Amino acid sequence: MVASEQLLTGKQLETLSINTIRTLAIDAVQKANSGHPGAPMALAPVAYCLWQQFLRFDPANPTWPNRDRFVLSNGHASMLLYAMLYLSQVRGVNPEYETTGEFAVTLDDIKNFRQIDSKTPGHPEYRHTAGVETTTGPLGQGIGNTVGMAIAANWLAANFNRPGFEIFNYNVYAFCGDGDLMEGVGSEAASLAGHLKLPNLCWTYDNNRITLDGPADWSFTEDVGERFQGYGWNVVHVTDANDLVALAKAYNTFLETRDRPTLIVVNSHIGYGSPHKHDTNEAHGEPLGEEEVRLTKKNYGWPEDAKFLVPDGVLENFRQGIGKRGHDLQHKWQTSFAEYTRKFPELADQINRMQHRELPDGWNKNLPDFPADPKGMATRDSGGKVLNVLAQNIPWLMGGSADLATSDRTRLKFEGAGDFQPGSYAARNLHFGVREHAMAGAVNGLAVSKIRPYCGTFFNFTDYMKPAVRLAALMQVPSIFIYTHDSIGLGEDGPTHQPIEQLAMLRAVPGLVLLRPADANEVVEAWKVIMQLKHEPAAIVLTRQPLPTFDRSKYAPAAGVAKGAYVLAEASDGKPEVILMGTGSEVSLCVTAYEQLTAAGIKARVVSMPSWDIFEKQSEDYKKQVLPPAVKARVSVEAASTFGWSQYVGPTGKMIGMHRFGASAPIKDLLKKFGFTADKVVEAAREAIALSK
Repeated sequence: MVASEQLLTGKQLETLSINTIRTLAIDAVQKANSGHPGAPMALAPVAYCLWQQFLRFDPANPTWPNRDRFVLSNGHASMLLYAMLYLSQVRGVNPEYETTGEFAVTLDDIKNFRQIDSKTPGHPEYRHTAGVETTTGPLGQGIGNTVGMAIAANWLAANFNRPGFEIFNYNVYAFCGDGDLMEGVGSEAASLAGHLKLPNLCWTYDNNRITLDGPADWSFTEDVGERFQGYGWNVVHVTDANDLVALAKAYNTFLETRDRPTLIVVNSHIGYGSPHKHDTNEAHGEPLGEEEVRLTKKNYGWPEDAKFLVPDGVLENFRQGIGKRGHDLQHKWQTSFAEYTRKFPELADQINRMQHRELPDGWNKNLPDFPADPKGMATRDSGGKVLNVLAQNIPWLMGGSADLATSDRTRLKFEGAGDFQPGSYAARNLHFGVREHAMAGAVNGLAVSKIRPYCGTFFNFTDYMKPAVRLAALMQVPSIFIYTHDSIGLGEDGPTHQPIEQLAMLRAVPGLVLLRPADANEVVEAWKVIMQLKHEPAAIVLTRQPLPTFDRSKYAPAAGVAKGAYVLAEASDGKPEVILMGTGSEVSLCVTAYEQLTAAGIKARVVSMPSWDIFEKQSEDYKKQVLPPAVKARVSVEAASTFGWSQYVGPTGKMIGMHRFGASAPIKDLLKKFGFTADKVVEAAREAIALSK
């Protein structure tokens, strides 16, 4: 008997496969009574063309290092991606990045779309569903990530490819919509990509002329193609999203364009095939409704009452398309990489370590040990010294700043570091320009590409980076965010540049490790902590003004940073009457006050608390050793909002901090005005002791 799929012509099988993508999305959204069916209905042929003909991706090995990356930046269309993962039969991956025998997305997972603990959440999530390259929820983040991914691919190629061994040559594809291109981060990312002339980056813009509220021209009438030409992109137009020949021609044009990124503008119809919701905003953010589902399926020539139907021949079509092509490409790469490993074992070892987020041997050698110095140095300066040592030890540690490298000390200055520019893709200093949001998004893209990336700016500008910082924590990727000019201590620039609430804001982000070191040696220890993180992003917050370098023969070793908080200076008998605690630049104030209290016969303890996050992960015994419950007199000192400190000072404690925005003045005047003096700390200590009795 002839198999039913053999009775289908190639074109019929294509149409059947495309309509399977559409109806799976329709049914999943309808069953969940939640979601966005319209974009998957419109983009199904675009995804089909890209995955079946062009995407170099092996469903059986979704973490193959040289795979093409596909990012659904318009993540509300998540069912499009889940349908592709299911139909392509992508395999699951465990936390050690090993492929499992299970499927990443099953038909049952699609039936459980948007349900608790399912593999198909409302927006695609990295590390949650294999085959999802990055978490795309807030619009613009996905395309921001792809710039970092494309930078990573070019950097990897420039550093690891050798004659006869093209180990890295992958491309980065993204689907995006009006929202992605209206969000500021999308503009920043496109501008940066155009400047860098990233030839391996291709965005497909779903030009459906509909937003959630209604017609796009209510708010968005620019010529997107002209804008991207202005950015330096190659722009290709496809007038009908259902035209597979035109789509294939567009993707071939991208592959032939080697001097710039490519934007493919695809005219589509949201809710394609729905009799009453085709080209309407109603197809954007809600189910079609049972009757409309039946009518739409009838339009597709589909059984009207069939749900989650995958006709015979469809899975085999994908196996023979992306499945076979991806397997062959991956197998060829593995064969080449085995020979590469024999010829270039050190380079292959680096690649393997990067893939597993492992550090090279000797990664922490030659780190500085700063001598005691009452004048000391700014922690941005010690941070820059430490960063340069680490980057020489870790060849894949790279990054840059938002046009502030000279101020935040993030420039790598050793020989060979170079500047990443068009034609200089082997370099390790990235210049993001004044594009903080895209910078943070690109760093996340570098991180999911297994580079170890960092970026830097003034702490106040974390407000411009916050969405990407939050997603780094949600994705559990070890992006590094370096912030300097961390308080009112930066002085004359005034309240617009003086961070007040930023520490509290970042401390509230689950999974983000925030460190605010108190002196140069705490900076060294903070970086040791950061570099050993595998699944947590880190923010290190540094000063512009010099801070004393503590005499560690007199005070406790800076290695206590590894526990988040530690006893820096102790009462003579180990039984303090009052605990002074602080972070960063204010710890030296606590130490000065401690000396004054000790001279006055008051037993005090100083606790340096560079990281609340790490401290809270310590054992209860350790936390009680550092902050004994019996000692009720406590004072916190931090040149920022006091929000959150009450958990440590308790009801009888005192908090010295900021309760308003700062001011423009020399630093000494500011510190005096806002009460950051040793005398004020001593006064607060005495008050806390009195209250605790």
